[in-house]
Amino acid sequence: MPRSTTNGTAADPPDTTPRSRSRRNFAGTRPVMADVAHLAGVSKQTVSRVLNDNPAVRPETRQAVREAMRTLGYRPSRSARSLASGRTRMLGVISFDAARYGPAATLTAINTAAQEAGYLVSSIALDTADRDTVVAAVDRLSAEGADGVIAIAPQRPVATALARARPDTPLVMLDNGLGDGTPVVSSDFTAGARLATEHLLGLGHRTVWHIAGPTGWTSADRRAASWRETLKRAGARVHAPLVGDWSADSGYELGRRLAARPDVTAVFASNDQMALGLLRALHEAGRRVPDDFSVVGYDDIPEAAHLLPPLTTIRTDFSLIGTMALRLLVRQLDEPGDSGRDSVIPVELIVRDSTGGAG
Repeated sequence: MPRSTTNGTAADPPDTTPRSRSRRNFAGTRPVMADVAHLAGVSKQTVSRVLNDNPAVRPETRQAVREAMRTLGYRPSRSARSLASGRTRMLGVISFDAARYGPAATLTAINTAAQEAGYLVSSIALDTADRDTVVAAVDRLSAEGADGVIAIAPQRPVATALARARPDTPLVMLDNGLGDGTPVVSSDFTAGARLATEHLLGLGHRTVWHIAGPTGWTSADRRAASWRETLKRAGARVHAPLVGDWSADSGYELGRRLAARPDVTAVFASNDQMALGLLRALHEAGRRVPDDFSVVGYDDIPEAAHLLPPLTTIRTDFSLIGTMALRLLVRQLDEPGDSGRDSVIPVELIVRDSTGGAG
């Protein structure tokens, strides 16, 4: 009685010629690693070594295996690669405030870089930064088989919780670090705030007011500290910053207070959304920008160049931040024990029409 096989039928004995195997593949039967090994005349272990670019495989053997793959139309599955390498080729990403432009743009860049490197990404967006929530997110990603984790960690408690959640999990942090050797990728917040403040002082404004981001956020705290230090070095008066929550609504409400003060002529907002709300408040109050009031934002969101007036801002390369984070994590996976160095991504002052000389 004829035996049933993967590549044949109960009525027909298996045909192992390349032509017939190729036909069966096109008919819907998906070739597996064993088929490649049989056609190439090697073991499944050798096919696995070729898939993982093992240098011990002889060139002629490697060529035979690859020709067999092409003939069969074989595409290695994620599970096959996992068995061969001991890795899932899936990475985890934990993010906070993911609806904002910066985190969203960074996550997009991570996904793009991961796809190019042959990895899948599983992401979790959290609303709170408490330790239990962060640990639960890391546990979930570990249960899914994540080889490593990238954390967009804008608040210090997040970084602390991550470091304690799973110390054996390869990890890259964005914005925040603990000085424990975990690689960190961040924008140069200090330089960005300095550039914004110096630009406004250079236009003749006696001082620069600041709409800051929420207290406890690394980016907001560092920008505020750099703004304050730049004013002190210039001998300019330092007023208490007005603290917003990153939203245009908060920029608008704080902007109404600033617009009512004729002595305020220049404001540096810690992100473009708050600057957008400020611009509306100034317009409603009859304060002309930039004739009698100058505004600088931060991030250079896509809409910044299309505001009225177009917004002077600090450009952050979120694409490079995401790509660098992915590279550092993959480096940890490929070279255990080598986590790589921290990366500080440069920023750029983009001058548009929202800033001008003091009246």
